[in-house]
Amino acid sequence: MCGVVGIVGFMPINQSIYDALTVLQHRGQDAAGICTIDKLNCFRLRKANGLVKDVFENKHMKYLKGCIGIGHVRYPTVGNSSASEAQPFYVNSPYGITLAHNGNLTNVHELRKYLFENSRRHVNTDSDSEVLLNIFAQELSYLQHRSSLKFNDIFKAVAAVHKQIRGAYAVVSMIIGHGIVAFRDPNGIRPLVLGKRVNSHNRIEYMVASESVALDMIGFTFIRDILPGEAIYINQQGKLFSRQCAKNPKNNPCLFEYVYFARPDSFLDKISVYSARVRMGTKLGNKISRDWKNLNIDVVIPIPETSTDIALEIAHIINKPYRQGFVKNRYVGRTFIMQGKNLRRIAVKRKLNTNRAEFTNKNVLLVDDSIVRGTTSKQIIAMAREAGAKNVYLASAAPEIRFPNFYGINMPNSTELIAYGREVEEIRKLIKADALIFQDLDDLIAAVREDNPCITQFECSVFNGVYITKDINKYYLENIQLLNRKKSKMFSYHAENLELYNEEN
Repeated sequence: MCGVVGIVGFMPINQSIYDALTVLQHRGQDAAGICTIDKLNCFRLRKANGLVKDVFENKHMKYLKGCIGIGHVRYPTVGNSSASEAQPFYVNSPYGITLAHNGNLTNVHELRKYLFENSRRHVNTDSDSEVLLNIFAQELSYLQHRSSLKFNDIFKAVAAVHKQIRGAYAVVSMIIGHGIVAFRDPNGIRPLVLGKRVNSHNRIEYMVASESVALDMIGFTFIRDILPGEAIYINQQGKLFSRQCAKNPKNNPCLFEYVYFARPDSFLDKISVYSARVRMGTKLGNKISRDWKNLNIDVVIPIPETSTDIALEIAHIINKPYRQGFVKNRYVGRTFIMQGKNLRRIAVKRKLNTNRAEFTNKNVLLVDDSIVRGTTSKQIIAMAREAGAKNVYLASAAPEIRFPNFYGINMPNSTELIAYGREVEEIRKLIKADALIFQDLDDLIAAVREDNPCITQFECSVFNGVYITKDINKYYLENIQLLNRKKSKMFSYHAENLELYNEEN
């Protein structure tokens, strides 16, 4: 999962992109990057591992000159955590193109082979985003013989890209001398929104971003969601063009965006994330009051932070007190995003501390947005018991996550998922809860869909194992396992070197 931003303006946009990326930081904490085009039609790029505030110092912001640019925050799902895989990527031919991408391509291996054998294009990293960039560049190169690149040509290139690549992708790219091109996959799995603002000189500037909250932050007005399969082209003069570039597009947004990833103050595909989460609490609260009457609950406590709105609604429905039982250290990253089981375990202790007054001699209902690997849940339940709780019940706003995700969420290995091949009672025993309650999938879908009944199907593969792109096969799984082993070896190598360095120093 990543966050992308693109702006075409008439004043320097480095600060605007920086501010937008800080608002999208929850979508990726591994790396960040910004690329602008200056007055001489040259790319100015800064990218590195780390949070936005750490990657961009004052000297970098001064360097990033220009009125047009794109930005990215990265959370790696394909490839590794090397700084070389931070985005945006760029190629010099044709024209000079830079690109940032949120999502995951499911046919990246055959695309990589095609690029080498047919186009003699070298891909320097394991990133599928670099492959996507080269596919787009290759399609644009077929139009190079023309005297100038027109918006129709760009849309033809995007249409050709749609025909070749599969998976989930929300893309922002820049073409030297032309402008910004943004497009979304034909299934609409990953979000992308469009906004505009009128600057101090009364000129209209345009912006695309992963979430509407990024628009709000820097004074852009939300226009609409970019449609599945649609491409938006904004030239350097600020003129906007749009076209549907895919055949038979369908809007199947990722359900997990609303459960966990998106900020509550965002609107995605006409759905308020906050309202959807409140309704998740209503549905789950009704289930608890109906099917779990035997539980003697004294207090409802959220596991910060995504579940707070859900827990508050559950407390209201079951008529029990809502309390903040955990105090969060906001300077520790999301444990779900962190790479490696041990890192996540250590981070939980650094991240949360119990407020003992809310646990001592009480039967507590903990509420979480989801249970993925179970490591965090087990540790938090243990913390609640250490703080004096008599009984610890756990409710999940999402159903059991039983299947790997291949569309941009880092859960590609079934064996990492605590619910894979297990019944609820087995999961309960493993995490040592006194009761375990999961949201029903139908209720979750209904809670999210209420704002936009036009959505007939969500991408729910982590819950039901149905993959919308219909190309998750044995060959793909074998390649993923190979790549994961490669990543694991690299991680071990770096960890061993770091340990050696610490011993020597």
